[in-house]
Amino acid sequence: MRTLRRMGLSDVECVSLLQWACPRLGLEWRGFRRVRKQVCKRIARRMEALELMTVANYRERLLSVPAEWDELAAACRVTISRFYRDRVLFDALRFRFLPELARCAVEDGRGLRCWSAGCCSGEEPYTLALILRLEVARQAPGLTFAIVATDADPVVLERARRACYPSSALTELPKDWTSTAFRREQGEWRLRAEYREGVCLVEQDLRAALPAGPFDLILCRNLVYTYFAESWRRTLTQAFAERLRRGGLLVLGKGEELPELLGFAQVDRRLPIFRRSSPS
Repeated sequence: MRTLRRMGLSDVECVSLLQWACPRLGLEWRGFRRVRKQVCKRIARRMEALELMTVANYRERLLSVPAEWDELAAACRVTISRFYRDRVLFDALRFRFLPELARCAVEDGRGLRCWSAGCCSGEEPYTLALILRLEVARQAPGLTFAIVATDADPVVLERARRACYPSSALTELPKDWTSTAFRREQGEWRLRAEYREGVCLVEQDLRAALPAGPFDLILCRNLVYTYFAESWRRTLTQAFAERLRRGGLLVLGKGEELPELLGFAQVDRRLPIFRRSSPS
């Protein structure tokens, strides 16, 4: 926290700044309470780069330089992820829901399409690819799949393209998957090229553009329903419904809820998984 003190950005001041700025960014302050230290450190570094000594100075810059809001929005992107994050959820996808979706796709003579919204450094879409290749494909012969992975942050997307991760990012993966799908490279674990096939990484802000459907599965975890304002949550819930096949699944993060269940039914009250039930 040395940088925060040097720049005169205390925790109280940073919270006040976020509470003032979040509505202007279409964000919900409450979502940042537990992760604010990461965001506050970035804001402090930005203030230092601009040689602004107080929060008041930074507010003045935001009000006088419209482009600075883009910098602040970038600072507010939370980049916490790892493979197989939330074991209970991914086990449910691995053993129950993805085999069901895959069999339907094969029976229909088409490929399975998935979307990882807010994919960060690639851990989530690559986890899906591993499940499909190492588990589901054996139960659905002839399965092909495509995974669209979007994020607004070009820095984390570049890490996703490199596909190199510290050991801490792999701790929740089934143990034999690490040796099968990764190789050691300069102190990190790099996902082998064949397990990255089918994953398309796209720089895209959900509030500006969305990939075209239809999808069988959409994962939007720890993003829209944690950090976005209520109006955006409603708008994007409708957009997700429009991009899902009937019977397709929308997966949220642990503890997240849909603003309304219009067009969706929760498949299991213990899991944040919702099935699209409205007509196509």
